[in-house]
Parts: sequence; structure tokens; C-alpha cells
Amino acid sequence: MTETKTMTEMGDSANKDIVADEGDRKPETKPLNGPEDMKENGDTKQSPAEKVSDTAAEKEFEPPEGGWGWVVMLAAMWCNGSVFGIQNAFGILFVYLLKEYGSEEDEDLKFRTSWVGSLSMGMIFFCSPIVSVVTDLLGCRVTAIGGAAVALVGLLASSFVKSLGLMYFTYGIVFACGCSFAYQPSLVILGHYFKKRLGLVNGIVTAGSSLFTITLPFLLTYLLETVQLGLHNTLRLLAILMFVLMLAGFTYKPLLPPSSKTSSSRGIRRIFNVNIWKSLGYRIWAFGIPASLYGYYVPYVHLMKHVEERFGQDANKEVLLMCLGITSAVGRLIFGRVADYVPGVNKVFLQVMSFLVIGLMSMMIPLCNIFGGLIAVCLLMGLFDGCFICIMAPIAFELVGAQDVSQAIGFLLGMMSVPMTVGPPIAGYLRDQLHTYDVAFYLAGIPPLIGGAMLCFIPWVERRRRAAAADAAVKESELSTLEQHKRRGSGDQGDSKMADPESVI
Repeated sequence: MTETKTMTEMGDSANKDIVADEGDRKPETKPLNGPEDMKENGDTKQSPAEKVSDTAAEKEFEPPEGGWGWVVMLAAMWCNGSVFGIQNAFGILFVYLLKEYGSEEDEDLKFRTSWVGSLSMGMIFFCSPIVSVVTDLLGCRVTAIGGAAVALVGLLASSFVKSLGLMYFTYGIVFACGCSFAYQPSLVILGHYFKKRLGLVNGIVTAGSSLFTITLPFLLTYLLETVQLGLHNTLRLLAILMFVLMLAGFTYKPLLPPSSKTSSSRGIRRIFNVNIWKSLGYRIWAFGIPASLYGYYVPYVHLMKHVEERFGQDANKEVLLMCLGITSAVGRLIFGRVADYVPGVNKVFLQVMSFLVIGLMSMMIPLCNIFGGLIAVCLLMGLFDGCFICIMAPIAFELVGAQDVSQAIGFLLGMMSVPMTVGPPIAGYLRDQLHTYDVAFYLAGIPPLIGGAMLCFIPWVERRRRAAAADAAVKESELSTLEQHKRRGSGDQGDSKMADPESVI
């Protein structure tokens, strides 16, 4: 019996070893040589183990919600302020460009000079898709530092040029492209340090542009009129802001763990990430936002001229700009904090509310026959403008995740460049034809209402997507459990066969 027992124990242990070997055996990895080994989007197929490791890495990573992140936040705030503060103060530089290259009364020169500022603002957004790819390839820090260096060179070169044609290149293209490469990483890097406070942090960062927009015009007016520094020396002083921005880029230390995909897959994905377009929620968002902007910026461009025509040249129209700037900063801080308490993609409803209010306020502008009414309209428009801007990045993180957010923001900003460029000239054309801005402002209120209605579908679409993903996960779990039961059953049958000799003996 002792021999029999020993034989049985040896058989059992051998059988267990066989079962263990079968469970631990890994599938052979084949080289990716053919098109059958590729996904439809160009990425290589991942084994279940790789998928689990990617998902686990994303779930394990938790932003520190502070620490060095506060320094990064201040650097990003400086970026937003210096980039858009200079862009929004172009109206003051515009007057001195006219004096430098001709006469303030020359209508043709006004038209040609205005394109310097328009080209500069448009290039910041137009370059965004390229910036997103470069950010994925080189990282936030290298992209931001390089962009700030290019912007510095562009401003310095603009201070030496002697013709308007060269100003198109140095200020409208070189400086603007540098600003674009410095700006977008400042939005992406925040997701490495914050998640629960991302809305508040984005509100503080984007409030930097409002702060600079309010203060920089006074500084430029003082330098140009009181100190009489001159246009060229003023541009050189503004270049100091770009130098500080270049130093700020060194603070962008990345924390997000890299994906564990194969190198070929990662390379294809970084060059052009098709995954973001597979999300129906993102597609609605990426087309709904630009649709809203065809009328969104019309009041910001044409309101001053409308005030002159309605209330006369002596009207204190600068007060309206102050109202827009101050309440926009307040709105970014308030709604940025509010967004942290709104779960998931429901943050989109804050943008829907913003477009609704801004669309209605645009239609109210022609109805204001007293200046106080226009002040009230501008206060509301500025408040909800801040709401719209400060939650763009948090919504992008919710729709596509931290790994894909760079190109998600980049392509959105690139698509925004079209309506921002086209909308105001259409309004100007209507004014020239009808000799009044009333119809232009009425029509400008329609696109924000339509775009806001489109965005209402995003939470519903995302709920359906997540429900389908949850069902698929349950089915996959059931299949894996059934497979384990089958393996155990085959193992038990093997044990009974090995035990038969004992009964015979």
C-alpha cells in the first residue's frame, strides 16, 4: 500500500504539473509581417495581456493634485497671459503700425495692416493639429520651450523690419507659430498633475489671458505715448515676456506613464491618432464647437464700431472692453471650480449654457438703446465666455482620456480657426451692404444656439457607449470563467485516469 500510495502521489503531482504547464504556457508571438496583423486604424494588434497592462497603467496613475503641479499651473498661466495678452493688445500696436508705414487716414493701409493681427491670431489655432503631433512625439516640455524660442525670435525680428510685407512673416507667421507651439502644451501638461481639481486649475490658467488683456493695454499706452519709447523698442520689451515663457516651459515635467504598446504602434499613433475620431462623443464636440463660433466672435470684433454708430464717437466704449475682460476672468474662476463638481461628460452642459446665453446676448445688442443696457449685456457675455473657455480641456480629458488628449485639443483648435476667421468678415460685409450692424448681430446669435443644441447629445451618446462597454466586459468575464471551468474539468478527468491503477492493485 505504501508503494501504491507513493505511485498515486507521484501521479497526482505529475498531473498537477501538466495542468500547471498548460495554464502557464504563453501563446507564441508571431512577427507582424502582414496586413492581417494590423488594426483598421493602422495600430498593431495587442494581446490581452498588453491591453490589461495598458488599462492597469492608466488606472494606477493618479495625479498628485498639487505639489510641483502648482508651479506648472503658474507657468501655464503665464503662457496664456503673455500669448493672448499680446494678441488682444494688437489694436494699440495697429495705430502705431499705421504711423510707421504710412498714414492713419489711408483706408487701404488700414486693411493691409489689419491682416497682420488677423494672420497672427489665425495661425495660433491653425497650427494646433501640427502642434499636437509634435507634442506627442517630443513631449510638452520640449515643444513649449521650442515654441517660446521661436516666438521670441519672431518678436525681435519684427522690431527690426522696415516694411509691412516682412511684418506679415515675422509677426503674423513666425511669432504666431511659436505662440501656438508654446500654448497647447500648457493645456495638456495640467492633466499630468490634476484630475479632481482640473476645472479649477484650468480656470486659474485661462484667467491669465484675461488678466494680461486688462493690464497690457495700459502698459503699452504708457510706453508708447507717455514714455514715447517707439514701436520697435516696445516690441523688444514684449520679447522679454517670450523669454520668461521659454523659462516657464522648463517646469513642464511629464508624469503620465507611457503606453506599453509596441514601438511601431506607438509611432503610428503619435503621428496621427485615429482613435479620438472613433469616439462619437468627441466627433459631435469637435464639430459642434466650431459650428457655434461662426457667430461667437462677431460681438468682440464689431461691438466698438456699433457703439460709435449708435451712441457717437464720444461714447466710453472702453468700459465695455473692461466689462468683458473682468467678468471673463471671474467666469473662468467660478465655472472652473463648478466644473470639478459636475461628473464626467455632463460638464458639456456648462458649455451648452454658455452658448445659449452668448447667443441670446448677441441678439440683444441691437435692442439696447441705452448705454447701461450694453454694459449689462457685456457683463453676461464675459461671464459665460469665461465658462466656455475654462472647461474645454476638462471635457477633452473626459471624452478621450489623458493619453489621447493632446491631439484631441489640437484638432479642435485647428477646426476653430475657420469660423473665427470667417465669421467677423461676413458680419462686416452685411454691415457694408445694409449700413447697420443690427442684422449682423441678430444672425450672430443663431450659430451658438445651434452648436449648443448639438452638444446636448454628447452625454446621451457617452452613456450608451459606456453601457455597451460594460456589457462587453461582463460577457468577456463570463467567457473567461467558462474557459477556466473547462480547463479544471479536463484536469479532473486526467486525475481520475491516473488514479485507476490504485483500484486495480
